[in-house]
Amino acid sequence: MDSNKKYWKGLEELNKTPEFVEKNKHEFAEPIPIEDVLTGGGLAGTTPRRDFLKALGFGVGAVTLAACQKVPVHKSIPYLIKPEEVTPGVANYYVSTYEGSAILVKTREGRPIKIEGNPNDILAKGGLSGQAQASVLDLYDSNRLKNPMRDGSDYGWGQTDGFIKSELAAIKAGGKKIRIVSSTITSPSTLAVIADFITAFPNSKHISYDAVSYTGIIQANQNSFNKAVLPHYNFDKADVIVSFGADFLGTWISPTEFIRQYVQNRNNKSLQAKKMSRHIQFETGMSITGSNADVRILIKPSEEGIALVNLYNALSGTTLPGSKKLANNPNADKAIAIVAKELTAAKGKALVVAGSNDVATQVLVNAINSLLGSYGTTIDLDNPSHQYSGNDAELVEFTKEMSRGEVDAVFFLNANPVYDYYNSKDITEGLKKVRLKVSFADHMDETASACNIVAPNSYYLESWGDDNAIEGYYTIIQPAINPVYDTRQAEHSLMIWGNNPGKDYYTYIRNNWDKNLLAKGGLSGQKGWETLLQTGFVKATPVTSGTYTFGHDLNAVAQTILDHSNLLAADAGKVELQLYQTVAMRDGKRANNPWLQEMPDPVSKVTWDNFAAMSPSDMKKWGYADGDVIKIDANGYTISLPVLVQPGQTQGTISVAVGYGRTLSGPVGDNVGQNAYPFHSLRNGTFQTSAVATITATGNNSPLSQTQTHHSIEGRNSIIKEATFTEYLKNPSTGSGNESGHKDYNENNLFWQEYDHPQYNWVMAIDLNACTGCGACVVACSAENNVPVVGKAEVGRRREMHWIRIDRYYSFNDDGNGGVTRERELSKLEDLDNVRVVYQPMLCQHCDHAPCETVCPVLATVHSSEGLNHMAYNRCVGTRYCANNCPYKVRRFNWFNYWNDSRFENYLQNDHTLLVLNPDVVTRFRGVMEKCSMCIQRIQAGKLKAKIEKRAVKDGDIKVACQQTCPANAIVFGNANDPNSEVSKALKSERTYYVLEELNTQPGVGYQVKVRNISETEA
Repeated sequence: MDSNKKYWKGLEELNKTPEFVEKNKHEFAEPIPIEDVLTGGGLAGTTPRRDFLKALGFGVGAVTLAACQKVPVHKSIPYLIKPEEVTPGVANYYVSTYEGSAILVKTREGRPIKIEGNPNDILAKGGLSGQAQASVLDLYDSNRLKNPMRDGSDYGWGQTDGFIKSELAAIKAGGKKIRIVSSTITSPSTLAVIADFITAFPNSKHISYDAVSYTGIIQANQNSFNKAVLPHYNFDKADVIVSFGADFLGTWISPTEFIRQYVQNRNNKSLQAKKMSRHIQFETGMSITGSNADVRILIKPSEEGIALVNLYNALSGTTLPGSKKLANNPNADKAIAIVAKELTAAKGKALVVAGSNDVATQVLVNAINSLLGSYGTTIDLDNPSHQYSGNDAELVEFTKEMSRGEVDAVFFLNANPVYDYYNSKDITEGLKKVRLKVSFADHMDETASACNIVAPNSYYLESWGDDNAIEGYYTIIQPAINPVYDTRQAEHSLMIWGNNPGKDYYTYIRNNWDKNLLAKGGLSGQKGWETLLQTGFVKATPVTSGTYTFGHDLNAVAQTILDHSNLLAADAGKVELQLYQTVAMRDGKRANNPWLQEMPDPVSKVTWDNFAAMSPSDMKKWGYADGDVIKIDANGYTISLPVLVQPGQTQGTISVAVGYGRTLSGPVGDNVGQNAYPFHSLRNGTFQTSAVATITATGNNSPLSQTQTHHSIEGRNSIIKEATFTEYLKNPSTGSGNESGHKDYNENNLFWQEYDHPQYNWVMAIDLNACTGCGACVVACSAENNVPVVGKAEVGRRREMHWIRIDRYYSFNDDGNGGVTRERELSKLEDLDNVRVVYQPMLCQHCDHAPCETVCPVLATVHSSEGLNHMAYNRCVGTRYCANNCPYKVRRFNWFNYWNDSRFENYLQNDHTLLVLNPDVVTRFRGVMEKCSMCIQRIQAGKLKAKIEKRAVKDGDIKVACQQTCPANAIVFGNANDPNSEVSKALKSERTYYVLEELNTQPGVGYQVKVRNISETEA
């Protein structure tokens, strides 16, 4: 399949632009700025040797000493009576919950330092998202509120309670409304506290909304089946998956859970069973889900509803009034006919989903799934998801109530409508008419700054709580540390202000579980409670999922869809605007987290910014270049953003991410990108994410900091290897290069000694068919190994420090003459619109014939007897020869002391944030190289534990950080000397190949070939 494939990382490499060619000649974008350092210290450009030594011996030394003194020295006092659960140097783990999934919180000497997935979790089975991994850093954010505030000034808790209780009493007597505004709450105990508060103040109401809304799906299920719920989807039970703009592997509903489900029918185990699901994606912008699809069809937002009408007609044999051919997109029309046949053949094991928040569109999706027999198999309405239950119409009505002067008190819980409501002016103006405005925000965010009282909520790692993300699945939240600041749980505050008889919120939770929840898992009493705190969850017997008959009149639905499509169709000179979430930022609540800001977007590889994604043909049409700033005007709102050429973007459209443009998130997130939420519009009671926009050039250019195009693959075709599922069934070795036996590149070796690994040989296997490119491993590695954040400017200089990166490769067929041919797949789109994507995690390969080791003049990088490439930081003098000689480009150079240089104060520049550091991993200093160590600290800990227990190390005892967090289980690590280990079995797969194997570096990391479920005519 792939002999004529052409792979490239970015358009700069594909087109060989002069700037790229020049930069690619050098290993680093620029030399070490030693002159700037010395000149800043008072030395001239031509520095005498004596002054040079003086600067290094005193000037630089003094700076280093001053930096060290930034951390205060305290006298250590040993435990008089050591807490039983704390052993210095040994980690403790506490079960907790993040976004509905059971997790483990790793603590050292009483401070949380790492989040791990709970391997027994029902949803993600131990996998975590990048956001979950980064959540530990927010605990130590020095910009969190330290205590309650009133009108911008410090206010004690006693004063706060007295003031609010007196105000509530007066408001209750006056008869005006009290409103509690929150994002979706999935905690049974929190909802019970709110219900008790409403009982105490009958004029109260709880209003729930989500910045990224799913009201359309919930309301559609109400209209279709009289069940206002968000379904629980089962992608693992689907043989054919068709998605219309739903980024279910990236940001849609429960992506970590969906990744686990999705890969079950596509990973090595599934392939060996000769089974692989089929995935077809219709979408506007290149999403992480679309990039993983077998076939990807480009459609505009205005075409999505019509395409669904046409699909329903093809499946049912009827003709709805909204059906018509997509005049400007004949490929989508042809694809619909083929998709209908495949879905019909997979009846009962098919699934159609859509990302639209339009009620009519989702009603039509329900009708399609009903025809396919999806309810009760791939869609479960009887055990629904509670992860999003917001009601858009209720929030709109709340703004009207405020404007009419009917609301006298409002409480905001995990909600920031001044930032993320599409018409924030209605919120700010309405709040001026409200007497008591209370925010539970832990930062002085955009909404908190408009309130007269801020009662900061404790962080989840400091709190007691529970969760019920999926019907019948209940998890517990317990504190891993006492509150870092003088904060208090919002539930406890509501109990006090509502005169709740409960002693405190912990007691309230305990009583709620004793009465209502423990029994669901067959537990009871104190022993049951202790079991819960050890396991982290209980699971009730699920309700038997039933089948549902669709009986809604679709004629009016189709007409509504047609009207909506006509509204979105852009006239000449305009474009269709699509809003979306990035995997890192999501809705923007975590904007002040530097790990997330520096996490590259899986598709664009942009960090620290949002942008307008545009197709290559439109870029040429409008005369734009990457980074050119354009003004976008839609729905009466205007912002200016840099434009980025995005292969796979639908022509005539642009895509812009929400979650950026915060103004009061903190120093990290403030003024990063632009706020795109006001581009939302309200239609038929739900917020819409598409609009018609006018774009104009500003004449400015704002370069985007990308991590992708820093290196060239130099035309090599042994980095990414692919095969079709049909080819795989004929010969499982197809694409791996092993069809005629594994070639021995070592036969003429004259320069390398052969290493003997007598006891352990630590190796890794990565399945490209399982990896979705989500990037969770990047954040997990940073958290585990104290990898510094360098900021936008340094990323732009190609100086990011991530030890593992996810390389994204585009591909199309090359005709051998430098031209591009069409790939014969369903879409048949031209040139750069029709690209395929492969993701490849790339880290130090720990080669047995490591090129870095032979060129290091001081033996700072050496090979171990266990097959690992070690770094001795104290030996390294920073020649960078090793990075030059590494063909995988996985070594990172410390250009600065990122930990204590004031230019990088966005990260670890205060005492609290330093507490997140892993004490088992040394922080590196300026002038030394660093790279993946295969989590050597975990290897040593695993061997030590086995030694203490007087046994051998067992397979699975040691899991590296990237492996442990991967929701797709794409990474396997272990001892190759154990023939029964999972990694040994994985590396024996016929699909296994080694990157740049022809260089005879003998890597310790093997990859499994990417397999696509496409027919030969589509290949």
